[in-house]
Amino acid sequence: MNSLIDKYNIPGPRYTSYPTVPYWSEADFSADLWKQSIIRSFSESNAEEGISIYIHLPFCEALCTFCACHKRITKQHSVEIPYLESVLKEWKLYLDLINQQAANLNGKPILKELHLGGGTPTFFSPQNLKTLLLGIFDTVEIADHPEFSFEGHPNNTSRDHLQTLFDLGFTRVSFGVQDYDPKVQKAINRIQPFGNVKKVTEWAREIGFKSVSHDLVFGLPHQTWDAMEFTIRKTLELKPDRLAFYSYAHVPWVKGVGQRGFDENDLPTGDEKRRLYEDGKKLLQELGYIEIGMDHFALEHDDLYQALIHKKLHRNFMGYTSSKTHLMIGLGMSAISDSWYAFAQNVKTVEEYQKLVEQGEIPVFKGHLLDDEDLKIRRHILNLMCQLETSWDLQHSFPEIEDSLEKLREMEADGLVEISRNHIKITEKGRAFTRNVAMVFDLRMLRNKPETRIFSMTV
Repeated sequence: MNSLIDKYNIPGPRYTSYPTVPYWSEADFSADLWKQSIIRSFSESNAEEGISIYIHLPFCEALCTFCACHKRITKQHSVEIPYLESVLKEWKLYLDLINQQAANLNGKPILKELHLGGGTPTFFSPQNLKTLLLGIFDTVEIADHPEFSFEGHPNNTSRDHLQTLFDLGFTRVSFGVQDYDPKVQKAINRIQPFGNVKKVTEWAREIGFKSVSHDLVFGLPHQTWDAMEFTIRKTLELKPDRLAFYSYAHVPWVKGVGQRGFDENDLPTGDEKRRLYEDGKKLLQELGYIEIGMDHFALEHDDLYQALIHKKLHRNFMGYTSSKTHLMIGLGMSAISDSWYAFAQNVKTVEEYQKLVEQGEIPVFKGHLLDDEDLKIRRHILNLMCQLETSWDLQHSFPEIEDSLEKLREMEADGLVEISRNHIKITEKGRAFTRNVAMVFDLRMLRNKPETRIFSMTV
């Protein structure tokens, strides 16, 4: 395995979208074309599958030095209400667009999926979150079996947060754990006792949440296998329904000073990091968890596993989900939206975001319109990331298919993939290299290889 790591440990995307953000054709994008794609997607899919909403809540009281998210560090909670008012105004801009252009098509938006991400959503008070959510719920129809989830910080998630959101229909919560080793926690500025995680996990279960997830990260500074094993075994004392077991993405050239809070020599080597993953995965499986796609694990009763076995697993900017919609509207500073036919990202500062919304403008600043070839490649990469396999016929083929297959021959010889005439399947051995396999289909990157490093390492 070590020789394979040396061979395939190269920079590569995580494929929460295709094309990936660095390969968006921004010159061909405009706000008007984005609006047209919203109308198209809504008119085609609202009645059939509903829509998803992602709300980016960017505030954190302290900077975690491993974090690559767009955030604003402050202890001033006076920012809450003005920001949430802007989010509701942005949502109204989308509602007005739908109502004006798609009147009598499918009626109100049917809300199937909602996720609160950050930043730290639980930075906001329960009452303010309730006001935000009711402001949205008053304008939509809730689907019969909605998937509402949020990210909670174990240090500041209160029982009131959990009860308030549960009463509003939230059934899934994800707690960021990362690591229980005090030395690692100090390095990443995330001091978080096990007792805090235990308390909020037990509260969530007592209240009735059907799925509690914990996020763990491997490859952090000072991490050793002994410490990683300790973290996993402590996590398993609480038996979360699902786990995210992420590889730390060290990209300080993208995110700036936030990821320079420790010496890079403190990071595990490629071999050490892969052992953290391989041995961690083995331990999780011994303890009853099933690997889902890439980086995720779930118990058999969890919706994520059920989506996997019924081939309904989906992946988008929110990660893996058991609920698929064509239209996902991202609200808030830096949020990314996906109409299936186009992507759009909001401006990245709170001040500019609020200014544009106040001016009555949907606050996107860049995006990408998918052409027919993009849509074909997107399906192949989604299939690989979610089902670890993909097939093609004449309709779903593309000009470089033979070149892609040729690149896969070496992976086939290494036992990472199995190839038949018009089908490819990633083997269990190759699962760790899923990103590498997907890259073989990434035509935009293959045609325009980056001259500088823009992605984290695949291992």
